Amino acid sequence: MNKRLTTSIAAALTTLALATASSGANAALIHWTDWTGGDLDAGSGFRAQGTITTPTSTVTVTYTNANGIAFYQPGGGIDYYTRGEGAATSPYTSAAVDNRPTGSDIIALRYAGTQSLQFSQAIANPVFAFVSLNGNGYAFDQDFDILSFGDASDGNTCGYWGCGTSYKNVIDLGGGNFEYQLLGTGEPHGTLRFLGAFDNVSWRSMSNEYWNGFTVGVQGTAQEVLNATPEPASLALLGIGLLGLLGSRRKA
Repeated sequence: MNKRLTTSIAAALTTLALATASSGANAALIHWTDWTGGDLDAGSGFRAQGTITTPTSTVTVTYTNANGIAFYQPGGGIDYYTRGEGAATSPYTSAAVDNRPTGSDIIALRYAGTQSLQFSQAIANPVFAFVSLNGNGYAFDQDFDILSFGDASDGNTCGYWGCGTSYKNVIDLGGGNFEYQLLGTGEPHGTLRFLGAFDNVSWRSMSNEYWNGFTVGVQGTAQEVLNATPEPASLALLGIGLLGLLGSRRKA
C-alpha cells in the first residue's frame, strides 16, 4: 500500500508540474509527429511509426490498430490541416497551441474499435489533432481538454471538410473508472490536449465511418517540460511535505 501511495504521489506531482508549465499566457510550440514508412502489421491490422523531434530528444511514436485503417499518408498528398493556416483563426491553433500540424502527415480511420499510441519515452501534455470527425466519436481512457475547433462559435474558420463543433461527454463506467468521449456536430476539425506525462494513450473509435483522421504532437518530453516549470522549489517542497505525511502514516 505504501509503495503504491508513493507512486501515486510522484505521479500527482508530475501532473501538477506539467499542468503548471502549461498554465501560462503564451501558446506553446507543439512538436508534431513525422510519420514515416508503411504498414508494419503483416496481418489485417495496421501499425506504423513516426518520430517527434524535440529540442533535446527524438521520440519514437508507434500507432497500433488491430482493425486496420482507411489510409496512411506519411508524406506528400493533400494537407487536410489547411484553412486559416498561419492565422489566429486556424481550427488547430489556440491560446495553448502556437502552430498547426506540420505538412500533410495523417492517419485516416474507418473502423470502430480500440487503438493506441506508444511513446518511446515519457512525453508531456500531448496534443491530438483531429480531422472530419463526422458521424464518429473517440472515447479515450484519459481526461482531456478541447482546445479549439473549426467553427465560428469558437472564433475560428472551418476545417478542410467544413464547419463543426466539438464537446466532451464523460461516462461513469463504475468502480472509479471513466470514459472520456470526444463528440461533435457537423464536421469537427480541431485539437484536444491531455495534461500530464504519458508513455501511451489508448482510445476507441465509436463507429464505422469513412473517413476521419488524426495526428499527435507534444509540448516536449516530460523531462524537458519539468525542467522548464516555474518555481520548481515550491513543487519540491510540496513533494517533501506529502512524503513526510506518508512517513508519519507508516509510523502510526
